[in-house]
Amino acid sequence: MRTIGIRDGVVAIVTAEPLDDTGCLDVVEADGQWVMPAVVDIHTHYDVEDLAQPELSESLRHGITTVVVGSCSLSTIDVDGREAGDLFGRVEAIPRRHVIDAVDQHKTWSSARDYVDALEDRALGPNVAAFIGHSDMRTAAMGLDRATRKDVRPTASEQAQMERWLGMALQAGFVGMSSQELLFDKLDGDTCRSRTLPSTYARPRELRRLKSLLRRSGRILQAGPDITNPLNVGSQVFTSLGIGRPHLKTSLLSADDIKAKPYAIRLMGPLAGLVNRFGGDFRWQHLPVPFEVYPDGIDLVIFEEFGSGAAALHLREQVDRDELLRDVGYRRRFRKDYESKFVVRVWHRDFFDAELVERPDTSVIGRSFGQVGIDRGGVHPVDAFPDLVLEHGTALRWRTTISNHRPEVLEQMAAEPGIQFGFSDAGAHLRNMAFYNFGLRLLRHVYSAERAGEPFMEVATAVH
Repeated sequence: MRTIGIRDGVVAIVTAEPLDDTGCLDVVEADGQWVMPAVVDIHTHYDVEDLAQPELSESLRHGITTVVVGSCSLSTIDVDGREAGDLFGRVEAIPRRHVIDAVDQHKTWSSARDYVDALEDRALGPNVAAFIGHSDMRTAAMGLDRATRKDVRPTASEQAQMERWLGMALQAGFVGMSSQELLFDKLDGDTCRSRTLPSTYARPRELRRLKSLLRRSGRILQAGPDITNPLNVGSQVFTSLGIGRPHLKTSLLSADDIKAKPYAIRLMGPLAGLVNRFGGDFRWQHLPVPFEVYPDGIDLVIFEEFGSGAAALHLREQVDRDELLRDVGYRRRFRKDYESKFVVRVWHRDFFDAELVERPDTSVIGRSFGQVGIDRGGVHPVDAFPDLVLEHGTALRWRTTISNHRPEVLEQMAAEPGIQFGFSDAGAHLRNMAFYNFGLRLLRHVYSAERAGEPFMEVATAVH
């Protein structure tokens, strides 16, 4: 047991002896409780919510008092409301109209410094730190159409403008820049709908010049690699090295025990250790809980990773999606994608590992799509799934676990020095994921293991 003394918001003393509390304005009896620093959430998409509802109460409710915004190349520093809607709407499952309205109504800034001042003026619940998004800068400098064309490169003046904006953001106190090279993050809107995010079109020279600013200033690159290209993943990792130049602090998506790639996780910790041993400063971002998702019908970002799934999500109107799902040729393509074994993927694509949890017909709740197909006379899961979506649309809710399903592997990852806890996606994907409580769930896991006599990490280490 300890007594803690706090003066002017700073811990002044921790002692086993009683303290004289004469004159203390606030005395808290915390017997039997944990007294600890609050949780830092290093990966959120609160860029829109902190404008309309700056208290961010769901994070506070789960013990988080510092959040980082501007992840995955997305921020609202330089783009206007419509462009922000196109950037955030589909990939982060934040309704496009809401994004546009929030940015148009609340945006008073024209620079990174102004953005900081605007946040300071809001009644923020947690502390907020920010990355500036590469896609944000690229869109504002080049226009969204030119920024998402493979045959277009930024002009010298556009490149210089992005570098100026990044420099201004770093001077204003931003923690760094976020970028994204993952190819199933798609745009919303009309003009450029279904193109990948602007940062995915950047060539190495453009990225090198921006990263050099981060190196010189000692700030952070948060990025997502193109997982379909192992060379890209390796390049992102080894970019952290500082051979003949400053190292680049890098926080990369993501160390997950993915069902579709059960052996990949074994390489991630050693790879980070190797790079850091040779002078890098590299961390994998990691969600320390099962990555469980709750889609409504076909409305989930994991379908973006293969062609037939992206084709369905390209259609905004339910009637158009329904027509596509009825098409025999489309179902043939969907089944081919579903059964393909020789592609890099995140989703395991196993409809026997996908349980229905909500549907007007309660008789199938608790069963998988595969089992429903069997019950319907041997219907293939790829047909059972669209049949049920056609019957019930978004009223059909199901669940599956994409990754982090093996507790023993989660425990091993927790001990890896190259892993950084976070990646909650708070503020996005509210119906599907958004893991606001990851910190408390990690602590519960550590504490329960300790109580069961099977500790894998000290509670103090987990708190740290």
